Formats: sequence, structure tokens, C-alpha cells
Amino acid sequence: MQPTTNSRNFGLDLFRALAILQVVLGHSQFWLIGTPLQGFPFFRTTDGVDMFFVLSGFLIGGILLQDLENTPVFSTQSLFNFWKRRWFRTLPNYYLILIINYLLVKSGITYGDSTQFNWKFFLFLQNFSTPFHGFFWESWSLAVEEWFYLFFPLVMLFGLRWLSPKTAYLAAVFVLLLLPLAYRLLIYSPTVSDQDFDFALRKIVLTRLDSIGYGLLAAYFYRYHRPLWEKWKWPCFILGVVVMSALINLHPSLSSYYAQVFFFMLISIAIMLWLPLATSLKAMPGLLGKAIEHVSKISYSMYLLNLGVIMAIMQRHFPPTDQLDRYGKFALYWCLVIGLSTLLYRYFERPVMNLRDRF
Repeated sequence: MQPTTNSRNFGLDLFRALAILQVVLGHSQFWLIGTPLQGFPFFRTTDGVDMFFVLSGFLIGGILLQDLENTPVFSTQSLFNFWKRRWFRTLPNYYLILIINYLLVKSGITYGDSTQFNWKFFLFLQNFSTPFHGFFWESWSLAVEEWFYLFFPLVMLFGLRWLSPKTAYLAAVFVLLLLPLAYRLLIYSPTVSDQDFDFALRKIVLTRLDSIGYGLLAAYFYRYHRPLWEKWKWPCFILGVVVMSALINLHPSLSSYYAQVFFFMLISIAIMLWLPLATSLKAMPGLLGKAIEHVSKISYSMYLLNLGVIMAIMQRHFPPTDQLDRYGKFALYWCLVIGLSTLLYRYFERPVMNLRDRF
């Protein structure tokens, strides 16, 4: 569901742009340590990755619902066609940056543990049920996405044996929502450290697939209950902001059921409530609108490059020396992220997508 330039939805571009800007801003905080701008923007925000998860579910859900309506029989061939389009979109960039990360670490250009690099990274198994560390950190969320692409359509196709297309879609959504919730209940531990919470719960495929599921649920309401979707966009948005503010500013014990079992679910629901308003924002003229659209287009390349490549090289070879230098490195970091991501998108990512569309 990547619309052309003339048919892009500005609200979804803004959604995606805000998500990647939050991710990069979080990583860029390193350069502001010890300066008056440390902690900018000085209030807590949601995790951009969580926004990506919900948006991905919404977009892919729209694609699958359209396929169900337009295809007389959604078959294994339809499934393979869906996978091929997704894999053309995501895998070439991922494998390119994966190999670059390995070469940078192996050669000593960046810090990291090259022994962590193994076959699991090629099959997105590096964090399927157990954590990994020390190499290509940001790939954890990509593994969640790829397993969603694989798992959800399979469950939907299985349900189509007995159910109508719309019912099979909803049934698959609820499977995706309930299984990770049950798994988090199963692995609940009364004693968990901050590191364990991050690595062994937040960044595991089996615990996070339901975050994407709420986007799938939103896609269903968007397609089949559009009047209610548009009527309630502002109440939903306000409720989502209130819920999100409460969630990110409360600090419950990590050993609680709330933190380990329900927190990520509630975060995703709050983000889902922002989507009705986002889809109503059709366009923004002028340079700001073009800038947001551009950041949205290059967001995948930004995600892949910003930490393991650009940040890692700068930290290793150009550490900050004083406060003024930190400001300069902060600005340089952002310029490199935007500039190199633009080049990667223009000369690799976009040509691969054009090749996909051709065949």
C-alpha cells in the first residue's frame, strides 16, 4: 500500500515520518549529553517503532482486504504473490545493510560482536524467542515485521477453508492478538531487570506480533465502517493522546503483570486510535508537505542506516570533544542520516521496487 506521489495520503506520510524522526532523535541524544539540549524535546514521547508496527498492520491489512475482495479465490498463488511483493520491498535493503554491518564490525571500523552474525539473521530468527546482543541491534523490529508478513496471511488462508473472507480476516486478526498476549502471560517473571525487559520481552518476535495486529483491526474498520471511522476521528485521537500520555509517564514496576503483559498492548491501542485522524489528512501543499513526504519515503533506509552504520562510525572515529563539538556532531549526524538515506533510497531501494513493479 505504497501510493504513488499523486495519490499519497499525507496523514499516513506524517505518521511514518514522525515515527522515524522519533527513532533517530532517540539515537541522536548521544551527541547532546552534557549540553543544555540534553533530553530534547524535554518530554516523553512514544516509541517510533511502536508507531511503525501499528502503521504496518494498517497498510498490509488494507492490501490483504483488497486482495480478498478483488480475487475470486484467495489461493496459495495469491499468498506467494503477496510475499514476493513484500520481500522485494524489504529484503534487498535489509540484506545489503546486514552485510555492511558485518564488514564494518569485522574490520574494526565500528564496535560490535561479529561472532553474533550467523544464519539466523538471514531468516529473521535472531530474536524469534530469545534475545541477541552486540550486532545490528535495529534488526529486532524487522524480524517482527517479517514474521508478521509470513504468519498472518497463512492463518487467514487457513481460515478461508471454512469462513467467509471478511470473517477469516477477523479470525486471523484475533489469533494474532491473542497468541502473543498468552505467550507473555506464560513467560511472566516476578523478577526482571531493565535489560531483560528490553531485550527478552520488548524485542522478541513472539511477544510483539500483536502490536501489528491492532493496525490490522484498524484496517478492517477503515474499509467496512468508514462513516463511523470519520465521525469519531477526533474523539479517538484525543482519547489516544490521553491514554498514551498516561502510559508513557507512569512508571510501574517491571515485575508487574501490567508492565510485562499489557503495556505493549495498550500502547498499540493508543496509537491505533490516532489512525482515523491521520487518514483524514489528505494533503499539505508547500515545502513542509514535500519534506514530510520525502522523510516518509526514505524512512526504511533511515532506520537501517542511522544506528549501526552512521552512528557507529561517528562514535568510533569522531567522538565529541566539547559542548560546541557536540552540537556540530549532532547537526552532522542528522545531515548524514538524511543525505545517505536519500542516496540509498534513490539508487537502490527505489530501483528494486521499480523492478518489482515491472515483474
